[in-house]
Amino acid sequence: MNSYLSIPLIILKFWYFEAPRGILGYFGSLNKAFFDFFSLPLFLKTYFKPLKNEYRQGLVGFSRAMGIIIKTGFIVIDLIILATLLVFEIGVIVGFLAFPILTFWMLFV
Repeated sequence: MNSYLSIPLIILKFWYFEAPRGILGYFGSLNKAFFDFFSLPLFLKTYFKPLKNEYRQGLVGFSRAMGIIIKTGFIVIDLIILATLLVFEIGVIVGFLAFPILTFWMLFV
């Protein structure tokens, strides 16, 4: 009989401690894959380097300017996609944590 009384506590422990930890781990690996796929850290690291490593006389300034212009566009697009991804992740976490409370509220209020 005691085990039946502890089921709500087991469910709450799972829902509010174990499952969010797993979801955050999944989102962490998703964000790591995003950074690997879209190479945002690489764009930031090589921002002032010439495009295609062009170091010929007279083309260095043009290559750097063209690289900065193109990389700026890619960085802006990557940041927009990253912001969208983070908003989605936060929405999933908040929705997951609020689901039992909202269900209880809809049923009994």
